[in-house]
Amino acid sequence: MEDLSSDEIPTEAKKSKTPRKRKEKESALKQKSPAEFFAENKNIAGFDNPGKCLYTTVRELVENSLDSAESISELPVVEITIEEIGKSKFNSMIGLVDRERVDEKLYDDYETAKAREKRLAKEARAHEIQAKNAALGKKVKEPQGTKVIKGRGEASFYRVTCKDNGRGMPHDDIPNMFGRVLSGTKYGLKQTRGKFGLGAKMALIWSKMSTGLPMEISSSMKGQSYISFCRLDIDIHRNIPHIHAHEKRDNKERWHGAEIQVVIEGNWTTYRSKILHYMRQMAVITPYAQFLFKFVSDASDKNVTIRFARRTDVMPPVPLETKHHPSSVDLLLIKRLITETSKQSLLQFLQHEFVNIGKSYAERLIGEMGPDFNPKMAVKSLTSQQIVRVHQLFRQAKFDDPSGDCLSPAGEYNLRLGIIKELHPDMVATYSGSAQVFEGHPFIVEAGVSVGGKDVKQGLNIFRFANRIPLLFEQGADVVTRTALKRINWNSYKINQTQDKIGVFVSIVSTKIPFKGTGKEYIGDDITEIASAVKSAIQQCCIQLKTKIVKKMQAREQQERKRNLSKYIPDATGAIYDVLKEMSQLHSSKKKRYDNEDTELLGKVSARLITKETLREKLAQHVEQVDYEMALEYATQSGVSEEPREAIFLQSLEADDCFIDLHNPIFVFRLFH
Repeated sequence: MEDLSSDEIPTEAKKSKTPRKRKEKESALKQKSPAEFFAENKNIAGFDNPGKCLYTTVRELVENSLDSAESISELPVVEITIEEIGKSKFNSMIGLVDRERVDEKLYDDYETAKAREKRLAKEARAHEIQAKNAALGKKVKEPQGTKVIKGRGEASFYRVTCKDNGRGMPHDDIPNMFGRVLSGTKYGLKQTRGKFGLGAKMALIWSKMSTGLPMEISSSMKGQSYISFCRLDIDIHRNIPHIHAHEKRDNKERWHGAEIQVVIEGNWTTYRSKILHYMRQMAVITPYAQFLFKFVSDASDKNVTIRFARRTDVMPPVPLETKHHPSSVDLLLIKRLITETSKQSLLQFLQHEFVNIGKSYAERLIGEMGPDFNPKMAVKSLTSQQIVRVHQLFRQAKFDDPSGDCLSPAGEYNLRLGIIKELHPDMVATYSGSAQVFEGHPFIVEAGVSVGGKDVKQGLNIFRFANRIPLLFEQGADVVTRTALKRINWNSYKINQTQDKIGVFVSIVSTKIPFKGTGKEYIGDDITEIASAVKSAIQQCCIQLKTKIVKKMQAREQQERKRNLSKYIPDATGAIYDVLKEMSQLHSSKKKRYDNEDTELLGKVSARLITKETLREKLAQHVEQVDYEMALEYATQSGVSEEPREAIFLQSLEADDCFIDLHNPIFVFRLFH
């Protein structure tokens, strides 16, 4: 056999080795932190584009503030400020010196001579057409301003600040509460506005991605003599906070609450209406809160300041944490509950870790599980097969529905006040349904329907709330919108769907809102229990309104009759007087004789004791009397007092006042000690 030269084999060997190394590198296992995952998929949490990021940041900070204040039964006072930051100011904040452009053609907003000539020609043609239309007397649209070409790099930056009077945060917990994704205080089976532990962290992640500037947090709890100040950003790859400063400062004013400040890229121009609409809807569903919204810009004409005043000091009860319903648990959850429980026996575990399982029912369940189970067996000794058996029985057994005692709906009282305060409608009806269940989770649907009002468009204006959060996006696929548009026959309730100004308000509260996606944008139309409850609540409001509308129509017809009668009084009195005068002349000439009563009347006409003016006055009095009697009957039926009513508002209470609120769907009774 011939020896191969050293130059021949190494080439093949090298070729065979190279792919092997590449394969090993490609198949290497990688892992992403939660922060890195959400940074790359920020649209999942509602951070789709700069404008939506600004809106979602405001929304998350406001909702956290409300939850914080309500958790200590403090009437919320929330201040939101959006400050526009120009390019030069932003550059100085990050220590970057402004630089003039050297090569204009390098930039994407550069306009070539040909493009400029084309644009000017187009503008000239538009002006020429407008001049012709004006000469012919046609309606001329106002000329649009010249569009300024904006480059991709010309971003807009905003400092968003949210200050509240809530619970505040423990000093040592602040870094993890803002700098670690999927960590929070709202996990558990409880009705809360937030659920995923994403909101403020996503604002920080977006800030890091768009500006690189850290978030600043000031916080103090009740009774603390210091304010915790923390400046931090987030280590995306390790999902841990990167702390720049964390210190305690004097709290001379004894303030409690939190103030969060973050600088982000945004777009106020396109999302201005959405943000203001969100604040207005929040004022509707939380009339016991006071909001102050400010937009601050270098251009004073762009500044906005809106105060949403508090209308009542009655707050909904604080929602309670509850236990899982047996029909809503899965295999993984049962295993976790077994790991975390402090109960020793299986009987105690079933009784205390789930709702609606009493001692006798728990014993019946254990007996049904088979001979391998007994009430006194250690729950932590259950094998995987035995846990599967427990889960199978939970899915097949019959359990009572959970009650809605753990939920905290806004209440008809607050919902009605909020609608009246913000919309000023001609009439409004509200309804609060009883607790219902889907997949083992209780939920309550409240609804309000208004007719007329300020700043309300013709047709259906739909306002959706979930756990007292306004939902502004993805309206078309939402269960409330589809129900209001397709399942309610508005004409049968004397409401014109296209011409009347109709406000439809639906609020759903639950320990688990079935949002479609983590953006919390809308509730799907695929859950039969929720869809039927929403339809029923809206219909109950419409039934109330129909009664009011029918009575209003009757009152309008009555006014029309009165106008018509009053209109013909002069003609009627003239005709009657002429007839009476002719009859009196015949009677006096003895051509025709009349009875005693008629003789007396005709004598008064002859003596001019009865004239046209007398008849006109008497007839007008009669019309007024009939109108008054009909109006009194209407007022009695509708429960309206004859005396004018005055609006009564509860005064703000001092902190040391002691009282108990007894809540009813329609009113709140306050008992002072």
